[in-house]
Amino acid sequence: MPTYRDEAVVLRTHKLGEADRIVTLLSRQHGKIRAVAKGVRRTASRFGSRLEPFMVADLQLYEGRTLDVITQAESLGAYGALIADDYASYTAANAMVETADRLTDAEASLQQYLLLVGALRSLSRREHPPTLTLDSYLLRALSLAGWAPSFQDCSRCGRPGPHDHIVVQLGGVVCPDCAPSGAPRVDPATIGLLGSLLTGDWASAEAADESTRSKANGVVSAYTQWHLERGLRSLQHVHHDTPTSAPAAGIDEKGRA
Repeated sequence: MPTYRDEAVVLRTHKLGEADRIVTLLSRQHGKIRAVAKGVRRTASRFGSRLEPFMVADLQLYEGRTLDVITQAESLGAYGALIADDYASYTAANAMVETADRLTDAEASLQQYLLLVGALRSLSRREHPPTLTLDSYLLRALSLAGWAPSFQDCSRCGRPGPHDHIVVQLGGVVCPDCAPSGAPRVDPATIGLLGSLLTGDWASAEAADESTRSKANGVVSAYTQWHLERGLRSLQHVHHDTPTSAPAAGIDEKGRA
């Protein structure tokens, strides 16, 4: 059978039989892959922890009829244990890999792969607060998938901003003429933080206070849930350093005002 090599990050695993696992991967060149890691659950397995969630590895696989088979795995990014040591990082990482699983398919998506690997690396190094890292990842991943939000000009008519209404169903901020009746208003600090998370302006993002971060998180969660249509199960388990208030400005988790 044909063999191939690729770099991949482990999204999730499932037990198969007594000693094997089915591993779902997001790869650099082949998109999402489902493969079998034979004997990986045995103590003497040569794969060890290289095929656990959040790990990045250089893999050799051969093509199977329904599932490919992993024959070699060399670690490139041992992020799993470092992330698992911190509960907030662990819950954020779970939401990231679930999002990547939902947004990608068998077609290659180099940008999604690089974005996820970068976010997991950042979590493992504690570069930024986990919730901010997650919110930034979600906004960027959705943008790469074709759902880029607007936090400056009206997302419906393009009227130059700033605007203070946000409607997730319409793609972000909207001007007064486009805003539906009862559309929630969001304060400028929260909209500014959302823009910083989307562009990766970490100095501005980390300067935001806890209340502003909580409101921005509510908007990001609503935007993500709306566009993915089915809710992310892992989002409800994301740990916040401080109690999270109700979703921002009257927006519920399904994007309704």
